[in-house]
Amino acid sequence: MLTILGAPLRYCDGISRRSFLKIGGLSMGAVGGMNLSTLLRAEDASGVTNGHKSVINIFLGGGPPHQDMWEIKTEAPSEIRGPFVPIATNVPGVQIGECFPKIAAMMDKFIAIRSVVGCKAGHDSFQCFSGWDRGSLASMGGRPSIGSVLSKLKGPVDRGVPPTVALSAPTQHGPWSYPGGPGFLGSAYSAFRPDGEGLANLSLNGVTLDRLEDRKLLLSSLDGLKREVDANGTLDGIDAFNEAAFGVLTSSKLLKALDLNNEPAETRARYGDGKPYQFQYDGAPTVNEHILMARRLVEAGVRSVTLSYGRWDSHGDNFGLVRDHGSKLDQAVSALVQDLDERNMLDDVTVVVWGEFGRTPRINQSSGRDHWPQVSCALMAGGGMKTGQAIGATNRLGEYAVERPVDMQEVVATIYHNMGIDPSVTRLMDPAGRPQQLVDFNDPIREVV
Repeated sequence: MLTILGAPLRYCDGISRRSFLKIGGLSMGAVGGMNLSTLLRAEDASGVTNGHKSVINIFLGGGPPHQDMWEIKTEAPSEIRGPFVPIATNVPGVQIGECFPKIAAMMDKFIAIRSVVGCKAGHDSFQCFSGWDRGSLASMGGRPSIGSVLSKLKGPVDRGVPPTVALSAPTQHGPWSYPGGPGFLGSAYSAFRPDGEGLANLSLNGVTLDRLEDRKLLLSSLDGLKREVDANGTLDGIDAFNEAAFGVLTSSKLLKALDLNNEPAETRARYGDGKPYQFQYDGAPTVNEHILMARRLVEAGVRSVTLSYGRWDSHGDNFGLVRDHGSKLDQAVSALVQDLDERNMLDDVTVVVWGEFGRTPRINQSSGRDHWPQVSCALMAGGGMKTGQAIGATNRLGEYAVERPVDMQEVVATIYHNMGIDPSVTRLMDPAGRPQQLVDFNDPIREVV
């Protein structure tokens, strides 16, 4: 575990040594004692090469209602249709729900998939972040997430920037903030979690990093620490991997990406903050700033950013929830795509917005919609895809896909394709030495590539 020098202590062997600040818990999700130096050592051994395509995977934990977002069922009876009306987009013939006017105004940059199938019934981000059911290959660690696969196959773009980062705020229902795991690849390929376990206890030169609130002071502290270490030669004798891991934690690139104070006020206003947080309960808050931070991270060199946005488990007051969450999501995601486009990054960054399943066609007695794994939806942008279209359709009542069912794994295969990985031929070796496919449905969505 990489450590940083602190006050002198005397150990039981009688040798006086400095105490050390342990930072392994900050690094890779505190899984199995794995830390950044182990990650970097594994990446070096794999002989990976750099390149820079990225994915921002926005998980709508709880199950977003497909029929209240991208495919309003105007011909259904009132007990199914709900109060929302479709609005025109800037793509002729394509309409979406009224809660998304900003996305509608730039629909030529988006793809609405109205017929996602293959969803499982569990409240879990696992399938959206990997393409697989959590039980698949569970005996050997499970399937790796997209970010972990990218970390394994592509490695870091920059030694000072982790290849995969999870921004999900902790939730009472833990699976909604699960960042996607490394599975059978091993915890060296876990996501870096800036707000992960161990962060609250980390301090550098008297600065507590409990919530990373004073980022300017943090940056100053780390810069000072790095200068001090460079001056006194503390890193002498530590192998290159520990030094690289130290570099990640003192990297100005990483810290600046996490510091929204570096953004112009007008950009931050464009994204909004997503407050006040409503309908959160045991789920994620609507942190629009995480979506801005995701853009900053991919710009700095991160390949995969995951985050959980809102709590969409709308068993009651579904329509109030969609108005609240939808309007905030509309602001943040439209700002993200506009931002990426203005920075000439949109073709290199795939954006996907989706949840674990859909909601029931029939509205319940609490004005809510219940679980409906039969069909769901997704919104995509960027990645060099053919945008400005809506794919698939459900029947008149929104019960099941009747036009162009798109399996969840096809969405994941499309992400891999956009990242320069061919899932039809790429295999990962599991611990038993057997080659495993990235996904079973290994052709990307034909309409977008």
